[in-house]
Amino acid sequence: MPHFEARTSTAPGRIVVTLSGECDLATQEELTTVLSAAVRGAPVVVVDVGGLRFLDSTGLHGLVTAHQIARAAGRRLYAVNASGPVAAVLDVTGVGTLLRPPADDPRLAG
Repeated sequence: MPHFEARTSTAPGRIVVTLSGECDLATQEELTTVLSAAVRGAPVVVVDVGGLRFLDSTGLHGLVTAHQIARAAGRRLYAVNASGPVAAVLDVTGVGTLLRPPADDPRLAG
């Protein structure tokens, strides 16, 4: 079974969710649970995807759903540190642009 890990940490005014391994259908429930809790817990959620080796459509769906929940609550969710195949998936689908943090806030930079 592929490895997946989602760790959370807090910083003033935000929660950082660090993802690693492979994010796919088998990890959908864990991803949804972690991101939902993070969105409820802070006005800004930064999802560090730098440790992901693989991201499929269910992982994309989880990120977009969490983003929509955050926006509906007046909160924000951003993805940072994408590289390799994960960056390609985010870019080709437009999700990378959707979840890109504002350039004028260095605390959110990846």
